[in-house]
Amino acid sequence: MKQRRLWVILLLALVSGGAAAYLALAYLRDRTPRLMAAEAPRVQVAVAARDLPLGAILSAADVRMIDWLGEAVPPGYLHSPQDAVGRGLITSVKANEMLLDTRLAPRGAGGGLSVTIPDGQRAVSVRVDDVIGVAGFVLPGTRVDVVVTLPPQPQLDQKVSVTQMVLQNMQVLAAGQVVQQDAQGKPITVSVITLLVSPKEAETLVLASNEGKIQLALRNTLDLADVRTSGASVRTLLPGQRASADAAARPRAPTPEAVGTVVEAYKGGVRTLVKF
Repeated sequence: MKQRRLWVILLLALVSGGAAAYLALAYLRDRTPRLMAAEAPRVQVAVAARDLPLGAILSAADVRMIDWLGEAVPPGYLHSPQDAVGRGLITSVKANEMLLDTRLAPRGAGGGLSVTIPDGQRAVSVRVDDVIGVAGFVLPGTRVDVVVTLPPQPQLDQKVSVTQMVLQNMQVLAAGQVVQQDAQGKPITVSVITLLVSPKEAETLVLASNEGKIQLALRNTLDLADVRTSGASVRTLLPGQRASADAAARPRAPTPEAVGTVVEAYKGGVRTLVKF
């Protein structure tokens, strides 16, 4: 009797499980078309077909279209290859990176370095060596400070060489090499660094490179603070010389007058002091 009851309970459980599975499958079949119908829309966006350098003018081979799912499309995306072809890049892009309108120069502006210069700014190139160029670590996009060393300037009553930072937080637009000739006519390779500066900073940079020797100091890209320094000279280079220069520049306290014997006298009610 008990065994028969167990079989009945097991049969009811199997029937209940099968019914639940059938109902769940029917629910999913009913929901699947609705979910597919509600799927986020697809849009075509333009991406780079390969790594592209700054200033490159895009051709049809440089652009390809991909499907973008969802509505969260970045503003300024390009709908077709024609929106990108013929325009210059103002930033470098990697393969499969989305091409945005803000990364492209206006149509007809051309390519090259000029399209990357913002309004009101200038690009100035200076020749450097491996030491000045921070051993090759000055690359496009990095930021540097410009330090200049000036020889003695008799007309300014400057009798020793002086070194001081004249420009800070300058953006490097380009870093390349040119081939020149030395005094014997042999070709030599010289590095050229192009900095983004204001017109006033351009004057300072050109004057510094012509009148003295410049050095680039590589700085953290996130460090935007300006530092004011008083410069360095041969007089302040060594600790002993620095202490002597500080002592010479420090104002001296007035020497107190020697105090002798003072006699206080009264005559007719008038008080007088007589020193001996």
